[in-house]
Amino acid sequence: MHKIELQNRRIAVAPMMDWTDRHCRYFHRLLSPQALLYTEMVTSGAILHGDRDHLLAFNSEEHPLALQLGGSDPEDLARCTRIAQARGYDEVNLNVGCPSDRVQRGRFGACLMLEPELVRDCIRAMLDVADVPITVKCRLGVDEHETYEYFSDFLHIVAESGCDLFVVHARKAWLSGLSPKENREIPELRYDWVYRIKKEQPAWTIILNGGVGSVADVATHLQQVDGVMLGRAAYHNPWLLVECQQQLDDKQKSMQRADIVGQMQEYCRKQVSLGVPVKHISRHMLGLFQGLPGARRWRRWISENAHVQDADHHLLSKAFQHYLALQLEQDAA
Repeated sequence: MHKIELQNRRIAVAPMMDWTDRHCRYFHRLLSPQALLYTEMVTSGAILHGDRDHLLAFNSEEHPLALQLGGSDPEDLARCTRIAQARGYDEVNLNVGCPSDRVQRGRFGACLMLEPELVRDCIRAMLDVADVPITVKCRLGVDEHETYEYFSDFLHIVAESGCDLFVVHARKAWLSGLSPKENREIPELRYDWVYRIKKEQPAWTIILNGGVGSVADVATHLQQVDGVMLGRAAYHNPWLLVECQQQLDDKQKSMQRADIVGQMQEYCRKQVSLGVPVKHISRHMLGLFQGLPGARRWRRWISENAHVQDADHHLLSKAFQHYLALQLEQDAA
């Protein structure tokens, strides 16, 4: 396991269901050598009773890497923490922020913000068996529980467990009436609440999440909190991770997208030889050229060809050739 230094927490990539799988994380690690990466949320029940090897597999290059758990039973979460630690994860994070109906039916996610004592007990049980950081990802509140005092009281109760690191999505959540997508967009962003809790509790490590879409956003937030967690902005425009890395570390060597394509092609070659369909990898790379002329060609080639029966690692080099063709056409015009 790798010790997670504070510099590795300055930039993190959020856990995103169906997106931040091991192939996505490998890609993101190439783009950002220091960012803290998170798995998709995995439920305690799935780990204890499901295909553990599949659910918890990762590439060694992904470190530092955190496992995000969903659950509400202290004993089960403690067992999962032991398993995660034995597997080599560098942090275990408890999801107290997801508002989906499915998650609520399992009594975890954002609905746990209504039960701060239970969250405290879960974290305490996890800390009792852990040598790695145990952290919490939460919202500002839920439903009508939407005052700063409620948010602050929740964190203070959870902190009684010994936890002192909180990732805060700077919105409240509606447990009914809004879809997960709407819960990421409609509730008001209150960055000032996140800044305030850090000022009031300077010994806590506070990571801000929600609505962060640019290097300028990251720089602004880092003046007030310890770290920033990027979500969909980094997925749809992954080069943002490179730009953030370069902004924070002037010694960071320059990268070229062509080099990333080459490294990912080699990764694809190895994974395809193990039976992994190339489409499971290439789908995470659609945004690599976002904002550049030819980006549409890149996306279109991958989207149209990744699903054919004999698609292999050459998919990426062919997509890149189509991307470059537009550059040549423009130069010749």
